[in-house]
Amino acid sequence: MKRYTVAVLVRNQFGVLNRVTSMFRRRQFNISALTVSETESAELSRITVIFDGEEIYKQQLVNQLYKLPDVCSIQEFTADNSVSCELLLIKMKNDPSTREDIRAAAEAFGAVTVDYSKDSLMLRLTADSGKIDDFIDLMRDYKILEICRTGSVSLEKGSTTIRQTINL
Repeated sequence: MKRYTVAVLVRNQFGVLNRVTSMFRRRQFNISALTVSETESAELSRITVIFDGEEIYKQQLVNQLYKLPDVCSIQEFTADNSVSCELLLIKMKNDPSTREDIRAAAEAFGAVTVDYSKDSLMLRLTADSGKIDDFIDLMRDYKILEICRTGSVSLEKGSTTIRQTINL
């Protein structure tokens, strides 16, 4: 199986997210990450989906998504044609015996301290999925209190935009 990253540009309407994700469910794709937001226009939203599957079934899914009335455009991203990143907030136990090790690891990964209290510290890291996975794995040696992680966001390199391929 291969991992795919697909952006779906949709009309910003009630129920569209449910209709799009239902299409994945009906075709038995497991969504590993999902990010949704308005675009530069409040009339459109962008749904970025990361999922695993076979090429033939992925293409069938894309063809079915285009049949949904609120889908304007679909774009697939690869590591070669796009820039992708995600956001991690991780809350760690603020233990004097491990504090400096955690801060050193955070600095090495480019994480920023965004909250600090007597009992906990919160770090923010924006990076690609692999680097975030590595940072979480490293932090498992300490006491993780809570993790919140976004899905991936992706844009195609160069001047091409998803709006240039609108299929209305």
